Amino acid sequence: MIALRQLSLQRGTQRLIEAADLTLHAGHKAGIVGPNGAGKSSLFKLLLGELAPDQGQVEMSGGQRIAHMDQEVAALERAIVDYVLDGDRALRDTERALLEAQASGNAHREAELHGCIEALDGYSAQARAAQLLVGLGFTQADLERPLSDFSGGWRMRVNLARTLFMPSDVLLLDEPTNHLDLDALLWLEQWLIRYPGTLLLISHDRDFLDAVCDHIVHFDRGRLVTYRGNYTAFERARAEKLAQQQAEAVKQQARREEIERFVARFRAKATKARQAQSRLKMLERMETIAVAHVDSPFHFTLPAADKTSNPLLVLDEARLGYRGEQGEIVQLDDVKLTLLPGQRIGLLGPNGAGKSTLIKSLTGELPLLAGKRVPGENLAIGYFAQHQVEGLELTATPFLHVQRLSPTASEQEIRNFLGGFGFHGDDVFGTVGRFSGGEKARLALALVAWQKPNLLLLDEPTNHLDLEMREALTEALAGFEGTVIIVSHDRHLLRATVDEFWRVADHRVAPFDGDLDDYRAWLKARLEGERREARQDKVQRQEAGSGSREDRKAVRRAAAELRDKLRPLKRDRDRAEAEMTRVEAALEEVETCLGDAELYTDPSRKDELTAALARQGELKSRLATLEQQWLAAEEALESMEAELGE
Repeated sequence: MIALRQLSLQRGTQRLIEAADLTLHAGHKAGIVGPNGAGKSSLFKLLLGELAPDQGQVEMSGGQRIAHMDQEVAALERAIVDYVLDGDRALRDTERALLEAQASGNAHREAELHGCIEALDGYSAQARAAQLLVGLGFTQADLERPLSDFSGGWRMRVNLARTLFMPSDVLLLDEPTNHLDLDALLWLEQWLIRYPGTLLLISHDRDFLDAVCDHIVHFDRGRLVTYRGNYTAFERARAEKLAQQQAEAVKQQARREEIERFVARFRAKATKARQAQSRLKMLERMETIAVAHVDSPFHFTLPAADKTSNPLLVLDEARLGYRGEQGEIVQLDDVKLTLLPGQRIGLLGPNGAGKSTLIKSLTGELPLLAGKRVPGENLAIGYFAQHQVEGLELTATPFLHVQRLSPTASEQEIRNFLGGFGFHGDDVFGTVGRFSGGEKARLALALVAWQKPNLLLLDEPTNHLDLEMREALTEALAGFEGTVIIVSHDRHLLRATVDEFWRVADHRVAPFDGDLDDYRAWLKARLEGERREARQDKVQRQEAGSGSREDRKAVRRAAAELRDKLRPLKRDRDRAEAEMTRVEAALEEVETCLGDAELYTDPSRKDELTAALARQGELKSRLATLEQQWLAAEEALESMEAELGE
């Protein structure tokens, strides 16, 4: 159990928590919500003992193991799978002790330590660590690469895997989805649902909170208010409270009118049956959502350019990718698309498939490798990139950033505009270098909005934004009159703001006939092997449409060569599988022997017990190694077969 008793916490001059009480029982999964700067991360530090309360007490049941993800990861020269395994310190200490016992020839100590590793589930550790990394988007080939090979966002994924791997009774996660794409987020969601311990989750992703959490702890002006249920239940309960406050009545009526306009807009726009049904379900909740966020400090619009073109932008037979030292790296080929005024498109696809590449190519920032990019005469692009906040000048102010875009704009006009993004009073003259990640993201969005685009290209715009700002952005996008293309792992934002999805996968961009639930099903089928069948169907279509007999012969000849390459991979897989069968049989025999109760009570059989325990440890270690070999061979085989399918 975790309990806060009349707890107060002050950081500097700001009172974060005031006489708060909170009780969470074992197994609860609690979402921690509230505006940025309210004290959510400080709550974690209190639980970790890194901060002491000014008043009150923090009580935790004795012996609870806490896992918490660090926010920074050094670029170590250590294989990522080993870095994840290092998260289990007890296992690593036992493994070191076992090596020392083996070196000294202490058979009794060795057998004892094998039993300890068994108790720590150590013989499956390598496979479990690999499973976590693969689930978060890494390939088997990545597992032995050092941390230093990866960017900061991918190192945070490794750090998340390490945290999940740690044996824990309490798991503290602070914005774990910030560096994930939608595929990895869906995997993490399922993992956390199955987590048996107590979870405290700071997140600004409402769908993620809905799926994982059974309690919500809301930071409400210094108080901690606990709500039973998921985030939707919290919004409904909070809306009921606010609806009882007469002072909110006028605001609530204005918000209701906004929602009615919102509903009318989407009923007219959503044409596909599945999307319309999903949208209408979402709109049924909109009034409740509006009331729950009626006191949000963020209210802004996204004005569109006065002029537009039809079409706005065309890509014709385009090949998208990069030119490097080793030549062209093609991510998307034969891209043919036409963007029309008023389209609202969400991009779906696996990590690395080329969603960000498509966005950059549409902006013109990334030159095409082949084909044509034809912009409309009045095209005005507003582009928000994942790294947008890094491009802000740290010594400048929000006011100066806007003034540089429009030197003739009045001070009051700029102040009013920035106020909608949460920059009030002297905040507009604060230097960006002192801002939090969320404040920088808000300013970057404000600069995009100020330029009045007719084509908005948004690549993960919600990273670092809290729930209130995400809701304001969702409503502003809903009212935007221009064309929108969004890449986001925030499913609520996608459901509320787009009318159609495009799938970016297998080097192609194509309309996706379905909604996010359909995409989840597609992704599951892809992971279960239907990807291979789809690619084989594709190659059959390509062969049937090949121009000349010589071309078809060349395709068949290349396919035959690839099949020859498959044979040694199949042999490696089958050899590992056969050896696994033999080891499992030997292990079963040893464990049958260990099931004899007299073996533990008869002093004369002590050496036999020691030898049996040591043999059990050796066999389990060998089995774990063989399982890794089998997985590696199977993945290499699937990769080769996928190449054959292409």
